Amino acid sequence: MLHRALTCAFLLATTSTGAAAAQGSAIARPEGIWPNVKSSVSRNADTEARIDAILARMSIEEKVGQVIQPDIGSITPADVRKYKFGSVLNGGNSSPYGNETGPASDWVKLADEFWDAAMGADWAGEKIPVIWGSDAVHGHSNVVGATLFPHNIGLGNTRNPDLIRRVGEVTAREMVVTGLDWTFAPTLAVVRDDRWGRSYEGYSEDPEIVRSYASAIVEGLQGRAGTKEFLGPGKVIATAKHFIGDGGTEGGKDQGDNPSSADRLRDIHGAGYAPAIEAGVQAIMSSFSSVRGEKVHGSRDLLTGALKEQMNFDGLVVGDWNGHGQVPGCTNESCAASVKAGLDMFMAPDSWKGLYENTLAQVRSGEIPMARLDDAVRRILRVKLRSGVFSKGKPSTRPLAGRYELLGSAEHRAVARQAVRESLVLLKNQGKILPLAANAKVLVAGDGADNIAKQSGGWTLTWQGTGVTNKDFPGATSIFGGIREAVNAAGGTATLSIDGSYGEKPDVAIVVFGEDPYAEFVGDRQTLEYSADDKKDLALLRKLKAAGIPVVSVFLSGRPLWVNAELNASDAFVAAFLPGSEGGGVADMLFRSAEGNARHDFKGKLSFSWPKRADQTPLNRGDADYDPLFPYGFGLTYADEGTLPRLSEERPVGTANGDGVIFGRGRVPSGWMLNLADEGGPTASIPGNAGATASGRLRVSGVDRRAQEDARFFVWDGSGPATASISALRPLDISRETGGELSLVMDYRVDVAPTGPVSLGMSGASVPIGGALRAASVGQWTSIAVPLQCFHAAGADMQRIAVPFTIATAGRLSLAVSDVRLAYAQVPMTQCGRE
Repeated sequence: MLHRALTCAFLLATTSTGAAAAQGSAIARPEGIWPNVKSSVSRNADTEARIDAILARMSIEEKVGQVIQPDIGSITPADVRKYKFGSVLNGGNSSPYGNETGPASDWVKLADEFWDAAMGADWAGEKIPVIWGSDAVHGHSNVVGATLFPHNIGLGNTRNPDLIRRVGEVTAREMVVTGLDWTFAPTLAVVRDDRWGRSYEGYSEDPEIVRSYASAIVEGLQGRAGTKEFLGPGKVIATAKHFIGDGGTEGGKDQGDNPSSADRLRDIHGAGYAPAIEAGVQAIMSSFSSVRGEKVHGSRDLLTGALKEQMNFDGLVVGDWNGHGQVPGCTNESCAASVKAGLDMFMAPDSWKGLYENTLAQVRSGEIPMARLDDAVRRILRVKLRSGVFSKGKPSTRPLAGRYELLGSAEHRAVARQAVRESLVLLKNQGKILPLAANAKVLVAGDGADNIAKQSGGWTLTWQGTGVTNKDFPGATSIFGGIREAVNAAGGTATLSIDGSYGEKPDVAIVVFGEDPYAEFVGDRQTLEYSADDKKDLALLRKLKAAGIPVVSVFLSGRPLWVNAELNASDAFVAAFLPGSEGGGVADMLFRSAEGNARHDFKGKLSFSWPKRADQTPLNRGDADYDPLFPYGFGLTYADEGTLPRLSEERPVGTANGDGVIFGRGRVPSGWMLNLADEGGPTASIPGNAGATASGRLRVSGVDRRAQEDARFFVWDGSGPATASISALRPLDISRETGGELSLVMDYRVDVAPTGPVSLGMSGASVPIGGALRAASVGQWTSIAVPLQCFHAAGADMQRIAVPFTIATAGRLSLAVSDVRLAYAQVPMTQCGRE
């Protein structure tokens, strides 16, 4: 055991950058464990013969190009012409010409450029068009002006497969308008631990809902197999994802391990795949996660044995964002193991060049058998031929292409508004306060009231759904906008006041609040307590309630959360989840008509169980100790008695989120902020992944370390002093920790060494670290740790740390940071910093 005698020092410890840990035990694959599925898309002899002819004339280089999918943010049309890639994608933070809020016409223009590049290449045989894939996961959500549907967790509450089919139809139609071919949807995860940051992407905790929706959404996107509409005009290739088990990882950890038995993997987590394949889904995406210790991207038993052999899937298997690089023995630039396991197309957003060269070498050496490469290319060509991309012509010439009036059209928004109405779940209606009189004086409060980005959640224009404002959603309606329209039409008044202040006392207050947007691992949580560190929403509810104003809460969230205190402070409580662009659908449910009747009654029934305690997870229907606050399937109507007894607000021991993390998994804690500032200049708060100071002397962008954009890359240009900092929601008292053995620990990578002094600090006190940064190996991740006593000795008030992290220099420096935390640093200590 290492002795940790504390002295004021900075500590250096190198982190491993080698291969992943040893592979766990392989998946048992008893014969017949997976269903023998028959796709409704028949194998066509003429198509197979054409594939044979194309393959026979393709060079090895062309075949390897087909199995690699780069991101549009890292390639050009010239690269597509040179390497003859089979596909491109736009990731959550990439968009045509680097403009995330650019016009829809940019998408068509770039789609044409990629198509022209592929068709203008010097092919050995037949020219093969490139296809473009995108995460259209709740509508065509990357494009300004598109219709945004409720996220899947809300759609699960509707119990309406016909509506789900129409959601798919609208999404496909709007994608085709912008020239795209392929959506990475639907997500068929069965979510068993709501701490998972992707919970809202799942329809339900129960496999029955997922099973009932899978064929409907696939048919909506692709058209019904066996008919002329299948992959015809206005349709796109669908992708069932993420195969398999991503919703059942231990602790709800994104990209974690699912320990399920083979039977549970099939019956729970695999529930949606058989109906999706039967409906003719043409692509399936491999999961980042592991199953009993084996990464799915490297599992032949799952990708080939279960999916292709037993379930008879004859489409293409695509990877997730550099997911192949997580397979033991692989890197992002080299992974023969994934191809041999059954992956047909690498998603290689920024690793494509090295991956192309290494894969080509592995085929030539025989490490990747030519028969496996040919099978992968055959599957890609089969999907392309079925989709008609060989004969459709360039994207701008296809039916519906450039019909921008269809983006967010009245017809499409009507479908989304219906989906909002049917997805809302009424949890409390004390004294039947709802529906409200529309001619009342209505106060609308809360930071979600007039915030379309917040009501839409992650995967909305940007990956995390952050960094955008209402002006980026033309044609959309905020929840306040919908309320104002309904109230004004009835002769009432609707007043927006985010903080709940008012002049004349209102008849009722509608408070819209909840989780800020997030996506993937950034949304992973330790507990299900809503806003453990920030009780401003609860304070607002209590303030209005204490003033004698009836309070209606509209709660925005990507999962059920422990909100006992907020429920107690509300007369009515509506779980709205993430309704998308049509906030008017919320107003539809809250007010009476002019005749005094409810305009619409609540239909939504919970597709996830609602916790009674913050530590109550996993919590799923059928559990032996099942004891939710609101069970799966709960949902009041106006005819029901909506009274709720006062709930316990006691927080179970150990559920606080004080885990010492200042920055981790690509985010700061809820309510905290990353800031950039020039010396003497204004502070720029960075809500998303990228930004700069007013002068541009310090810039930040997202960068990958372990996962997509889980780190930040800071560049000082050397033109003057500038500081990056993280400010806490409210000052921290870490005086007790200072007297112990804790340090401020930062994981970092130096890309350009500093040319001047560099300081690491908190709340005005700092220590020099320039020497350590200059001594670090360029391009290698390592760690630095400064004992908290060093900052105390430098003058920090450890009882009031408002800014727990700063890093500053006036010189040039390029530095990536992936984790900042308060932790024990178990390495020898010397002194408090050095230059």
